[in-house]
Amino acid sequence: MKDALYARLPIGLQNLACTFAGWRRARARFTPHFHRCLEEWEASGTGSVEGLYRIQQRRLERLVDRARRYVPHYRRLDLPPAHVSRDPAEAVARTLASLPVLEKESYRDHAESFVAEDIPRRRLRRGRTSGTTGTALPLWYTPEALAEEYATVWRLRRSLGVSLSDPHFSFGGQQIVPLRQQEPPFWRTNAHAGQTLFSLYHMSPERLRAYVDALHELPACYVQGYPSSLHLVGRALLEAGRPLPKGRLKAVFPSSESLLAFHRETIEAAFGAPIGDRYGTSEFAVSMTGCPEGHLHVDMEFGIVEVEVATETDTTVEGPLLVTGLGNDATPFLRYRIGDTGTRLKRPCPCGRPGDVFVDVDGRIEDVVVTPEGNAVGRLDHVFKDQLDVAEAQILQERREGIRVLVVRRPSYGEASERGLVKEIRSRLGERIEIAIEHVEAIPREPNGKFRAVKSSVGGHGE
Repeated sequence: MKDALYARLPIGLQNLACTFAGWRRARARFTPHFHRCLEEWEASGTGSVEGLYRIQQRRLERLVDRARRYVPHYRRLDLPPAHVSRDPAEAVARTLASLPVLEKESYRDHAESFVAEDIPRRRLRRGRTSGTTGTALPLWYTPEALAEEYATVWRLRRSLGVSLSDPHFSFGGQQIVPLRQQEPPFWRTNAHAGQTLFSLYHMSPERLRAYVDALHELPACYVQGYPSSLHLVGRALLEAGRPLPKGRLKAVFPSSESLLAFHRETIEAAFGAPIGDRYGTSEFAVSMTGCPEGHLHVDMEFGIVEVEVATETDTTVEGPLLVTGLGNDATPFLRYRIGDTGTRLKRPCPCGRPGDVFVDVDGRIEDVVVTPEGNAVGRLDHVFKDQLDVAEAQILQERREGIRVLVVRRPSYGEASERGLVKEIRSRLGERIEIAIEHVEAIPREPNGKFRAVKSSVGGHGE
């Protein structure tokens, strides 16, 4: 109902609604706890590796103790207490080795048993995982967990000269422009944060000319958004012969998808600014932030990342990731198999930042869907975000006129579930595209054991 009401508002009132939503988000994120963590972590991030392990040791000990006492799932497992050692790295390693691995299926089937009993319900915030692999899961978090995640985000941004008050462009998944709108502006304004939000669902070749004009005319110091969308807009800037002048933007911050090599090349050329990449998850269990060398550094104050070694060389280890979030008291994730794989360096990063560093993380690559109107729409995993009756799902596109949606049903799945799924898809892709729902027993995996939520031979990866 809120979405329908918003769509009927004039643009001025839609801008006012975006501003109000931005004010509410800022209140939730930029709390006194956020500012304390940001100040402390900016200092620890330039300190010693031993100092980072001491922070992990202290936070892991507290997390395990809380899980043993207050979280039903872990209380039933009778977890051992955290290991005590004068060597913080050894203490962290031995504590982790004593804990069982948490599989997504275990959490999905008994999510309520992972909620800490000592936290009042009024302090719990409920969310969902993004459903990148077609499986959205409920989760709970505290205001402090959200503030800490944004402390990692803003440590990265401030390192590139960006401040909280800087105006900026955003290319995210919010549906801020009604699909029926045919003429610009295909963006809305959050005046509270100086934010211009661009629609991802109106990016046909003809309409992208309006995006190019807006990027040159509207104020911004940085840009954030999905790499696939930034790449599309960047291509439009380059093809029009109108890249943004170098130095106009301080930085570009891709999020939510893997930043591919061709994304980076186009985005840097089009926006004339360095890229600050980041890897994070909805579970508040891991954060990695980029450096000038193109590597991803684990934000060790926020979480711990282990690699189940599948392959190893003299300089790297590669394999599935196990993550342990250190900041979410509401839903602790201990040694959680997140579903992504990564390649970790065995040596310190040449950039000089201490701590664990990854060459790359694989698991967020998605295709785009091209609508009959010619719009290229990426990051469609949001379609599955609230579809809890869907065990797994995948969107396939072999022709521009339509898509197939493979659905693995849960016992609660019914006609209403299917109608809701189709409605979510149409809200992003429009009324003209054909949608065929196919019920399957399982989703075929890629050679690496994963599958993408969207696979398209029409849109490819947006190249």
